Amino acid sequence: MAYPYRVILTDEQRAALRGLIGSGVARADRVRRCAGRMLTRARILLKADHGEGGSAWADAAIAGALDVNPSTVLRVRRQFVTDGLPATLVRKRPDRVYERRLDGRQEAHLIALACSASADGQAQWSLRLLADKLIRLEVVETISHETVRQTLKKTR
Repeated sequence: MAYPYRVILTDEQRAALRGLIGSGVARADRVRRCAGRMLTRARILLKADHGEGGSAWADAAIAGALDVNPSTVLRVRRQFVTDGLPATLVRKRPDRVYERRLDGRQEAHLIALACSASADGQAQWSLRLLADKLIRLEVVETISHETVRQTLKKTR
């Protein structure tokens, strides 16, 4: 079967992948949760290797042997061919940045409000009551109860 992304490893790459798998763990500077992912990707590359001395397994056989989805095998092949070995093994951090919805002063108001006696005869503050009170006090223009929840969860 012809593969659109044909993995051909050099002897050095093959030796590095075997060394990685043989040690059983990823290098110490890698995040521990990503170690299993890295080892699985290394195994996929070794089995998908069409170079001289490579295994050249089919995607379905690799998926069955390593208990991964066949689309994972295809993604690993594609990433190796387009980006190279290091990019295939190491997880890239997301490049999106989330702006904070509340600054420090606004968070302090929210926490002080949540710690105070609840309004309107309620037994305790609800997230929606806190959001509404922040708007009425003109601490913020708008805020959702979910933002209130996330902020309070972060500060407890």
